[in-house]
Formats: sequence, C-alpha cells, structure tokens
Amino acid sequence: MGGYDVAALLVTLGLFAGIYVLGRVKVNFSLLTIGALALGVGVGVVFEGHLDYVEPVGKVYLNLLLAIVAPLIMVSILSSITSLGTTAQLRTIGARSVGWLLGLNALAVLLTLGLALELGLGKGADIKIGETNTSALENIKKPFSEVFIDFFPTNIVADIAETNVIPIILFSVMLAVAYALVAEKAPATVAPFKGFIDALREIIYRAVGFVIALTPYAVLSLTAVATARAAGQWSQMVSLLGVLGLAWFACFFHAYVINGVLLRVFGDVNPIRFFRKMVPAQLTAFTTQSSAGTLPVTTRLLRERIGVPSDIAGFTAPLGTTIGMPGCAGVWPILLAVFGVNALGISWGIQDYVVLVLLGVIVSVGTAGVPGTATITATTVLTAAGLPLELVAITLPVSMVADMARTLDNVTSAAVAATIVARQEGRLDDAVFDGLVVPDDISGELIDSDPGVPIGACALPTPTPQGATA
Repeated sequence: MGGYDVAALLVTLGLFAGIYVLGRVKVNFSLLTIGALALGVGVGVVFEGHLDYVEPVGKVYLNLLLAIVAPLIMVSILSSITSLGTTAQLRTIGARSVGWLLGLNALAVLLTLGLALELGLGKGADIKIGETNTSALENIKKPFSEVFIDFFPTNIVADIAETNVIPIILFSVMLAVAYALVAEKAPATVAPFKGFIDALREIIYRAVGFVIALTPYAVLSLTAVATARAAGQWSQMVSLLGVLGLAWFACFFHAYVINGVLLRVFGDVNPIRFFRKMVPAQLTAFTTQSSAGTLPVTTRLLRERIGVPSDIAGFTAPLGTTIGMPGCAGVWPILLAVFGVNALGISWGIQDYVVLVLLGVIVSVGTAGVPGTATITATTVLTAAGLPLELVAITLPVSMVADMARTLDNVTSAAVAATIVARQEGRLDDAVFDGLVVPDDISGELIDSDPGVPIGACALPTPTPQGATA
C-alpha cells in the first residue's frame, strides 16, 4: 500500500514539474488551471485510496488562502475608507451591496423551488427516516438571534483566528470611520496611520499574488482527493443522483445565465468576457469549496481585470462570503426541503412554500464561506420548516460533490454583485475591463492584456514608464 502512495506522490510531483515549465513559457494561466483540474481527476481515479501524500498539498494551499483572508479584508476596508472623502459613499455602497447579495440569493431560491417542483424531485424515492443518527446535526443548529449577535465582535483576535468575516468587517469599518472623523480635525495626527495602511496594503496584495501562483498545483491535488472520495462513495450516491444533478444544474444556471443577464442589464458589462476574466476565481472556488478561501483571488481579479474600485471590491466581495451565498443558502436547503416533502409524501400548501422561500433568504445572512456551510444552512432551514434532519444526513455523500458547484455559484454571485454596485456608483472602470489601463491604487503596475498570466504572481512586475498609467 505504501508503494502506491509513493507512486501517487511521484506522479503528482512530475505533473507539478510540467505545470511549472508550462507556466515559465507563459502558457495561459486559466488553461493551466483547467488542465490541472483534468489531471487531478485522472490521478484521483488511478490512485483511489492512495493519496495520503498528495492531499497535504491542497490542505497547505487552503491554509495559506485562509491565512491571508482576514488581513486582506482589514487592509482593503481600512485603505479604501481612509481614501474616501466622506462616509456617505460607504453608506450607499453598503446598502447596495447587501441588497444585491440578498437579491441574488432570492433569485436562486425561486429558481431552485421552481425546478424542484416542476420535476417532482423526490417523488418515488426510497428513503427511510428514523434510522439515521442526527445528533451531530442537532449540535450545529443555531437560532437566527444567536447568528445576529455573532455579527458583532467581542474578541477581534479570536475573530481573525476563526476568519469570522462579518465581525472583521464591522471592526475594520469602525476603525476606518474613527480615522475619518479624526482626520477631519487633525489630519497630520493620523497621517502616519494612513501611510502605514497604504504600505501594508501593497505588501498584502503582493503576498496574495504569491498564493495565487500556487493555484494550478493545489487544483490538481484537491481535485484528485475529491474525485477519489466521490468514487469511493458511488454506491451510496446512486439513489441521490437526482438531487446532485439538479443542484449542479441550478448552481450553474444561476451562476452563468441569471448572473449574466443581470450583468448585461444592470452592469452594462459583457457577461462572456466577465466570466472569462473570472475563471481563476471560479476554478479556485470549485476545487477548494471555500468562498472565504477564494476571496483573495476574487478581490484581485475584480480590481485588476474587471475594473471594480478597491473600496467596493474590498467591501462587497468579503461581504459576499457571509451574506447571500446562493449556492449554499439558496439552492441546497430548498432542494433538500422539496426532496423531503415529495419523498415522504408530506402535504404542503402555498403558504408553506412561501415560508420556505423566506427562510432561504434569511439564513443567507451570516452564512460562513467555508466548506460544509451548506450542511449548517440546510439543517437550520429544515428545522425551521418542521422537516426531519435525517434529510440532511442521508444526502451528505452527494453534498461533498455538490459543494463544488455551490461554491462556484457563491463566488461568482459575489463578484457580480460587486461589479453591479460599482456600475451603479458610476465607478466601474471600463478601461480596466478592456485591459487598457491598470487601477490607480495598485502600485502603478501594468497588467498584461493576456488574461492568462497569473496576476501579480509568476513574473516580476513590469516597470511602468512615468505617466503611463491613468
């Protein structure tokens, strides 16, 4: 057995070397990542059950991503708000961000409910309730009042350690607003603080670039492990393929079709070009299954490829890892609810489904952008709707596979919300979207017009002639 584990590691290292060489010769970064995804599937199938030495690579990448999330949120919000002349702009950005994030989740809820009811999801399913242990699910239920209280920081160090996004955002906004009030009366007093934040921002952004450069290697490792695990549970998944298939369809339809229409109508943005530019974030989300972990990739792409200003990208995208979350809070809980109602022959009326829709929107407030979140939201929704928790337990084998599509939808929707907010604020930079200039606040580096080059990662920054940037 040990020999197969070593063979899997050697093969993976060989593939890593190939990825490195291709990266050095400037092969399109998105193609590298997609290729790594395909290679990961192959490694997972060939070496199923023998990936103990390969799995740590993906876990290290996840740890690095999560380690940079809290500093990135804090420095983005602080540097963005300290650069604003007034807090009025923050209020409009905040209201619009929350509105669009919740609105996108509501559309996912309605889409999923319509599809599940139309297709009769769960009818004729052979499931047995009462034989599954749900004690662990009972322990993760949280009333909304407790969720709301947890929004507010009590120990910011602990919140940073646990990547509690909402408390970090609120604490950062509080510091930034306090800075703005002091700066109005004594700007010289707080000037060193602003200089420190600006310098820290450049350092954090550079560190994010280093982590992003590791994405193809992590994608290969994570995909291999996920494929192997899914193959090992295939016999358990057969009866639940309808739920899994509909989950994937709903997530991809929402991510690309609904978001695409909204981008065109409300953002005046070409959706095909937008999605092409966001491929690295979507693949990172698909493989890491962590919206929070993908955040460094998402915010950097929004700034440097889409043209979203730093203050909006640094506020709306992090907010989207805990509010909205259409894949985890919209699609999955609704699917399980309808599946359970039909499979168990429960009689539900219109008012019951209205309550279900409201629950799907409400639980999206405070949803954590980490793997496994959908299990928590589904548990909360089913409990509030009076449905048995066994529905969550028996769908856990397919939930892992569904989480790939759910996270992609979450990240895509947060990016779409940030883009639309930037357009409605009149601040979306079309020249950046077209690849003509770089945003003013990203240290003056030029961006290669080829979107395949990893942003700020694999190459040294291109020197910028004086006056070359807008």
